[in-house]
Amino acid sequence: MNWKKITLAAFIFLSIGSLLYFDLNRFFDLDFIKSQLDAIQSYKQENFELTLLIYFCVYCISVALSIPGAMVLTLLGGAVFGVFFGTLVISFASSIGATLAFFTSRVLLRKWVLERFGKYLVPINEGFEREGLFYLFALRMVPIFPFFAVNLLMGLTTIKARSFYIISQLGMFLSTVVYVNAGAQLSMINSLSGIISPPVIISLAILGVSPIIAKYLLNIIKRKKGEEI
Repeated sequence: MNWKKITLAAFIFLSIGSLLYFDLNRFFDLDFIKSQLDAIQSYKQENFELTLLIYFCVYCISVALSIPGAMVLTLLGGAVFGVFFGTLVISFASSIGATLAFFTSRVLLRKWVLERFGKYLVPINEGFEREGLFYLFALRMVPIFPFFAVNLLMGLTTIKARSFYIISQLGMFLSTVVYVNAGAQLSMINSLSGIISPPVIISLAILGVSPIIAKYLLNIIKRKKGEEI
């Protein structure tokens, strides 16, 4: 076993151990987050950097281990840190976590990924061969396949890890901003009347039409790409 496999195996072992020991999976439950939001906000006021670091690590580990709950964590990031810091930390945490999942698939779990998600590999390979890095960018903008499946299956392709990371961060940025903003607005609701406030309505509207906006932007990029060719 080479150093890459040892490092990844140690990371997975420590991550799962941390999740179990510290009961971090409670942060993926929306009801728990809502009940603890005031306490989290209060702790953040006194320990901003530490709160940001803990949140970054939990988010990164959840993505790396393909644990469901990224959307809940993203809304939490917007509620606790606001749009600017929430977008900043989530953009990097999600991309780094995705790249760790990518490495894990490539180095340790190739056989398991093929058995579990092999049906997605053929269209992904065809799209990647046809459009190159732009295909990954499109998958990040408009998720045709599950987010975690893209991370794992891309590890079985010939794409370089650096390219995977950069394209993932760029492609996921729009959806990250939309969800973080929604979390920031929803955290301000203190009564039923707050649900119909303009900022909340606008945020929810953007959340709903964001896939359409992403698809529209992709079509523009494709047309420009065709013109350059």
